[in-house]
Amino acid sequence: MTPQVEAFLEMMAVERDASPHTLSAYGRDLTDAEVWLGDAGGLMGASQEAVEAWFADLSRRGLSAATAARRRSSVRQFYRFALGEGWRSDDPSRRIDAPKQGRSLPKTLSRDEIEALLTAAGAADSAAALRLVALVEMAYASGLRVSELLALKVEAVRRDPAYLIVRGKGGKERLAPLNAAARQAIKAWLDARDATHKPNTPDSAWLFPSHGKTGHLTPRRFAQLLDQAALAADIDPARVSPHVLRHAFATHLLEGGADLRVVQTLLGHADISTTQIYTHVATDRPAQVVHSKHPLAKDD
Repeated sequence: MTPQVEAFLEMMAVERDASPHTLSAYGRDLTDAEVWLGDAGGLMGASQEAVEAWFADLSRRGLSAATAARRRSSVRQFYRFALGEGWRSDDPSRRIDAPKQGRSLPKTLSRDEIEALLTAAGAADSAAALRLVALVEMAYASGLRVSELLALKVEAVRRDPAYLIVRGKGGKERLAPLNAAARQAIKAWLDARDATHKPNTPDSAWLFPSHGKTGHLTPRRFAQLLDQAALAADIDPARVSPHVLRHAFATHLLEGGADLRVVQTLLGHADISTTQIYTHVATDRPAQVVHSKHPLAKDD
């Protein structure tokens, strides 16, 4: 990583309060561009034609529209920063238009599939099973992002709270609800967690500790455990992920008549347009029922 890229990432962290996840994505995007443009002088020396050729190559690699758009955006923002710092006298990305993306609907699961997933997760008589049930129940009950869920401290749930105080994107705090099922699952996991703790050794601060370098369970490991539970529940693992549980939380709330502004607040979305996409998923299902079950419904 070049000093200029490091300076750009530092600016994003300090001035724009970018999350570690966002900074990591920017770093990968700019490293990709730096390597590809190596023969053309890298990001700092590349001509407009070279940058345009890199942009065009993104589509030829078979990247998703979202990934390609994010990489283009990362490089555009870097060049605007470089121009402002006086490192370059031109912006070689200025003629490139952002690709228009279709708005894909989020994946979700039905209520029955959530129940089946929970049953499969808790099938084994083990602490690991209790941990997975607690993870799924909490994600589905509160709509937490996977990063927020796995970074919870154990003290946050010791007193059986009905709500968690979560620090989300941009450092903004919000309340995340815990229903009775989630609180019961947390208690069962805490009992198992405490029982496995060795006496006279310091306890981990994390609710879901791990031996990895972060000290807590990773999103990748959580996803692997969900894949196993999905297979046991006869659900296609491709349809299940930690983020899909968050989608299910939002979709099922809206299906139940929850106000869109309330769901926006619970999800921690800064813009309500981000939340509105769930209304398409929530309203599609009743429409399908009417179309298939109503006696006057006709096929097109």
